[in-house]
Amino acid sequence: MNTILQASAIPYRIYKNELQILIITSRNKKKWIIPKGIIESGDTARSTALKETREEAGVSGKVADVSIGNYTYKKWNSNCKVELFALHVTDIYDSWEESSFRKRKWVKAKRAVKKIEPASLASLVEKFIKSVKIDLIEL
Repeated sequence: MNTILQASAIPYRIYKNELQILIITSRNKKKWIIPKGIIESGDTARSTALKETREEAGVSGKVADVSIGNYTYKKWNSNCKVELFALHVTDIYDSWEESSFRKRKWVKAKRAVKKIEPASLASLVEKFIKSVKIDLIEL
């Protein structure tokens, strides 16, 4: 079976001293996800994560240097392997490329874990949340 390499970002912010994650609807609006896309030839996983977040969620910011991890799922009769990065949101756009068919919503971090699919992604988001709490405590 073919393997397709993808990259994804967890768009986050600290709002009123609380960690929030931006989730978006899938194309069919049946589930809540985070931005992801295929890593095109010549692109890096980090640059793809940033590009997909701009296109799908209408935000941009600073992508972490190191990935949180990766997960796999099946699509297009292939295995998709997704490398996941944290993205600290610094810019939110009123209109964006996929705004006509995606909704976006800021949610508390723990709520995002409950809403996001698949479960393998949700567990990586949970890992990210724990790492952010450690960083906040160290500040």
